[in-house]
Amino acid sequence: MAETRQRPDTGRSDSDAPSARSMRRVAVTALAGTSIEWFDFFLYGTAAALVFPTVFFAEDMPYYVSLLASFSTFAIGFLARPIGGIVFGHFGDRLGRKKALVTALMLMGAATTFIGLLPSYASIGALAPVLLMVLRFAQGLAVGGQWGGAMLLVTENAPTDRRGYYGAFAQAGAPVGLILANAAFLAVTASVSADAFMEWGWRVPFVASIALIGLSLYVQLQLEDTPAFRELEARKSSAPPKPLSDTDATAIAVARSSPVMEALVTYPRQIALAAGAFLAVQVTFYILISFVIAYGTNPEGIGASRNVMLLAVLIASALQLPALFLASMWSDRHGRRGVYMLGAALLGVWAFAIFPLIDTGSFLWITVALSVGQLLVGFMYGPQAAFLAELFSTHVRYSGASLGYQFGAILGGALAPIIATALYATTGSTVGIAVYIAIACSLTLLSVYLLSETSQTDLNAR
Repeated sequence: MAETRQRPDTGRSDSDAPSARSMRRVAVTALAGTSIEWFDFFLYGTAAALVFPTVFFAEDMPYYVSLLASFSTFAIGFLARPIGGIVFGHFGDRLGRKKALVTALMLMGAATTFIGLLPSYASIGALAPVLLMVLRFAQGLAVGGQWGGAMLLVTENAPTDRRGYYGAFAQAGAPVGLILANAAFLAVTASVSADAFMEWGWRVPFVASIALIGLSLYVQLQLEDTPAFRELEARKSSAPPKPLSDTDATAIAVARSSPVMEALVTYPRQIALAAGAFLAVQVTFYILISFVIAYGTNPEGIGASRNVMLLAVLIASALQLPALFLASMWSDRHGRRGVYMLGAALLGVWAFAIFPLIDTGSFLWITVALSVGQLLVGFMYGPQAAFLAELFSTHVRYSGASLGYQFGAILGGALAPIIATALYATTGSTVGIAVYIAIACSLTLLSVYLLSETSQTDLNAR
C-alpha cells in the first residue's frame, strides 16, 4: 500500500482508508447490489423478447409489430436512466453515495415485483401496456441512480493502484445479473409447460426481486459512506469563507445549488466523451442479449429453441466475467485508454462475424459468436467504472459520471434492439446490423482517444 501521508487540508491520512477485509466486504456488497439490480433490469429485456409481445399487446398484431412495441417499452427504461442519473446524482453528491444507492435499490425491487403482478392485456386491455411502461420507467430511474452509487462505493474506497480491479466488481453486476435472469427463465421453462410459462411462470423471477429491498437495508445499516465523500464534507465544514464579489457569489450559488448543473458547466467535454465511450458497449451488449434471442427463435428464420438461445447468452455472459476483471487489472498497471480502445477496435471487426455464425443454427457457433462479442465488450466495460470516476472532482463525481454513463446508455442501449429489428425487418439482412455495431465502435474509439489517461488520479484530492 502507498506510504502514509498527511493531507494539510483535513489532517486525514491514507491509513484511514478501509482495511483489505473491509474493502472486500464493500466490493462484494457492490457486486451483490448491482447483480440483483441488473437481474431485475435484464429480466425485462428477456421477457420483452419472449413474453411481452403476446401477454401485454393485442393478439392480432403481426409478430414484428408487437415485438417492436415490446422493445419500445424496453427502451423507456433507458429514457428514464438519465433522469435517474440526474436525480440520484444530485442527492448522491449532496447527501452521500450510500443514501442514494439504498433508495435506488429499493425503487428497483418494488418496480420489478409489481411487473410480476401486472394483469395481462386479456384482463385489462390497453391499460396493461400503459402500466408496464410506468413500471419500466421506474426501473430506468433506479438503474440510472444505482450505477453511480455502487461504482463510487468501490472506486472511492479502493487504493489507487487497484481502483480498476475493485471498480470491476460494480461492473460485474451486469453480466452476473444477465446470467441470473437467463438462468431464472431457463429454470422456469424447464419446470413448467409452455402454456404455464406464458400464463404465470414468467412472473416468478419478477416477484422474487423483492429480495432487493432486504439488501438495500443491509447497505444502509452495515456500510459507511466513502472516504472521498466524508473528506469533502470535512473540507466544507472546516474551510473559512472566501471574500467574493456579489456577481461571483451569485454565480457560484446558482451552480452549486445543483451538482448536476455544475458538472454540466464544468465538465461538458468529459461528459460528452464519456457518453461516446459507452456507445459500443451498449449497442453491442443489448443486441447480443436481447435482439439475438428474438432473431434466433423466430420460426420464420433460424427457428432455434428458446433454451438454445438463452443458454448461449448465459455462457457468453459467464465468459465475459474473467475478461472484465483481467482488463480492469491491466488498466491499473498500464492505463485505462489502451485496453478500452483495443476492445472497441476488435469488436468493430468481429461485428461482421456475429450473424453469419448465428445463421448456422449450430449451438456451438451461436455460442462462439456471442461469447467473443461479450469478451470484447468486457475489455471496455471492466475499466469503465474507474475511468469515469477519475474524470470528475468529488463534489460532482456522482452527477458527472452518471450523466456520461446514462447518456451513452440512452444513445446506445435504448435504441439498439429497435434499430436492429427495424434494419432486419426492412432489408431482410443482418449486414446493416453489423455496420451499425461497427459505427458505434468507431465513435467509441474516437471518444476514448480524445480523453486523457486517468489511472494515476488521486480521487480524494479532487
